[in-house]
Amino acid sequence: MLVTKQPVLQRFWYPVMPAHELRGGPKSFQLLGQPIVLWLDAEGNPAAARDRCCHRSAKLSLGKVEEGCITCPYHGWQFDSHGNCVHVPQLPEGPISPSYKVEAFRCSARYGYVWVCLGEPLTEIPEIAEAADPAYRLIHEFYEPWNCAGLRVMENEMDMAHPTFVHTGTFGSEDHPTPASLELTETEWGLQVHSVLGVVNPELQQQNLKMDSAQTERTLDMVWYLPFTVRLRIAYPNGLEHIIVNTMTPIADGVSQMVQFCLRNDTEADTSTQAIIAFDRAVTLEDRRILETTDYDVPLSLTKEEHMMTDKPGILMRKKMAAFLKAHGEVEQTRTNNLLALQNLMDSQGLTIEDLVRVLPEASLTAN
Repeated sequence: MLVTKQPVLQRFWYPVMPAHELRGGPKSFQLLGQPIVLWLDAEGNPAAARDRCCHRSAKLSLGKVEEGCITCPYHGWQFDSHGNCVHVPQLPEGPISPSYKVEAFRCSARYGYVWVCLGEPLTEIPEIAEAADPAYRLIHEFYEPWNCAGLRVMENEMDMAHPTFVHTGTFGSEDHPTPASLELTETEWGLQVHSVLGVVNPELQQQNLKMDSAQTERTLDMVWYLPFTVRLRIAYPNGLEHIIVNTMTPIADGVSQMVQFCLRNDTEADTSTQAIIAFDRAVTLEDRRILETTDYDVPLSLTKEEHMMTDKPGILMRKKMAAFLKAHGEVEQTRTNNLLALQNLMDSQGLTIEDLVRVLPEASLTAN
């Protein structure tokens, strides 16, 4: 599935940037292939718009914020958080045409990140109850681009067969190549999975968990929020909970922004933030090493790849995603059917490869 070719994916909320980064001025981001500019309005709330001035197409993100409005670096036109042009220096007294506007997007701050939805939202930002519970502390962990599909990462998070082989330096146990249990429940907007997995407990993790045993057991309650957010509640025998929230925000078909934070029911005095991040960093790097070698065009059809028992969560994800696209009048877009569509277009118009190469720069400019 090529995420930028599925319009309905624009109707979900995605975390695009840590909120504190906007304090220094406007920032740019690419969401589902769409360049956007982010800034803080006069009330200090985040705002988002298409990163292209309606006048002469300059990047607004190269400008500055004045009284809560984004100012174009080319001719000084200013736009409010709704995308309306509110000031044209060259028209100090004349009326501003209502057509002078840029496309604005829904924007909200949650969990320390700026979330953006490019279309009419189908659902709310995922509700993480522990983030409002004083018994838990929230730790910001990772914000970085990964060269892989978000759906691959969602499947990986609920794949209980890979730790033995991928997480050899952290928690994977050779004695537990499969989980002791695996229970699935489908929800309206995702999937709930309950599993129990035996793991090793290396020295750093023994300190983090305050458990001196070389092996332990993870009880996992996992929630997948369609399309690319997952919440993993990892409970240990001593009562400690380590909750990971991961969103793979789609930048392009083959690139996702990995946004991860965690919540713990302990204190800094119990385990330092630095030690917690260090262990989770090692885990994510083990995953990244493998996931960035996978094909980003994840097939929703179950006949394109082979499967086994522990793939049940991923299989259900693919079925649910395919059904979701169908319900919204879309079919899965892949490299294959996009190439076929291009070939059919070329045949119908009598175009050659040379013709296509010649018009690509113009087509690309128009698309952006």
